[in-house]
Amino acid sequence: MTHPNPAFSPEEYAARLARVRSAMEHAGLDCLFITDPSNMGWLTGYDGWSFYVHQGVLVGPDVPPRWWGRTMDGAGALRTVWMPDDHIHGYDDSFVQNPVKHPMLDLCGLVRACGWDTRRIGIEKDNYYFTAAAYETLLTGLPQAAMIDATGLVNWCRALKSPTEITYLRRAGAIVTRMHAHIAEVAEEGMRKNDLVAQIMATGIEGADGHWGDYPAIVPMAPSGRDATAPHLTWDDSPLTRGVPTFFEIAGAYRRYQCPQSRTLFLGEVPDTYRRAEAAVGEATEAVLGMAQPGVRCEDLARVFNGTLAAHGFHKDSRVGYSIGMSYPPDWGERTMSLRAGDTTTLQAGMTFHFMPALWLDDGGIEITEPILITDRGAERLCATPPGLVVKA
Repeated sequence: MTHPNPAFSPEEYAARLARVRSAMEHAGLDCLFITDPSNMGWLTGYDGWSFYVHQGVLVGPDVPPRWWGRTMDGAGALRTVWMPDDHIHGYDDSFVQNPVKHPMLDLCGLVRACGWDTRRIGIEKDNYYFTAAAYETLLTGLPQAAMIDATGLVNWCRALKSPTEITYLRRAGAIVTRMHAHIAEVAEEGMRKNDLVAQIMATGIEGADGHWGDYPAIVPMAPSGRDATAPHLTWDDSPLTRGVPTFFEIAGAYRRYQCPQSRTLFLGEVPDTYRRAEAAVGEATEAVLGMAQPGVRCEDLARVFNGTLAAHGFHKDSRVGYSIGMSYPPDWGERTMSLRAGDTTTLQAGMTFHFMPALWLDDGGIEITEPILITDRGAERLCATPPGLVVKA
């Protein structure tokens, strides 16, 4: 069986595999076991909501990667991955959520069958989907193998986006632009927040410009008032209220490529503090986007942003951005580069970021953020959402 609608060409998957194997060689790894579903999807095309059980991709030095997971999800692998059918391996359901029979026991058998049980095996130790029990089972089941932490190895291979990936991110950008436009159009005093979020999510899935919308890796963040002094609260059934700010941190998604963007809504008069914050964030944003180009370091952008913000009397403790691309829940970031002091990564054309200059104040929050692509000519905004606060009388 083959994927009826592959996201990328065979040549692109081959180039990705070569990039990963080069990184493995540099790290001194004989093989690599990937559990991050974003890395699995990027390298093999696998796409399914099966990451709640143990699964992964096993990469060796020469043969095609091997998909490994629950047997019933092997049917999904047959429909999505580019590897031949005999490189799909399933474990039976007796391993699923069984406290005395861990699925990694089955993986150990596959590693031995491949002849890699005495090799240096890279694992993603610090990953949402790799548990302490999984690690302990591998240590016990493969006592002659050396387990090497390879967290982030594949993530960093994904840093420079291909032309097709950039196309997908632009489509996701068009989707989130439409989502924000819908908020600006329909939000009104007294509207229950869950009703608005339902419309936001429907708009995102409908898509834009003829392209369908995927599910976001994070649900909409939509706190109001003092709830918006915290960055990661979601929604309830409370009504939108005049004079109370609500920020919407949402993402458009296309083929799992995530384009997050935030805007802050006011119904009625905007307090002076928020107008001053809007001006400070706007000036700092323009300063950063004006210098974001190949050769500049991540920490340089953070320094310029924080310096401009401080000149207006505001301060931000957290990072001001991070790398984005293909992602699955619970995070739409790539977990590599951060725009903050100490990150000396040099920008290159093809990198993509969520520039995230959010401020959380004493009585609320203001989020006016921009997803960007680094090009040879500088920073390209991936969305057409108007800048600044969203104000409705």
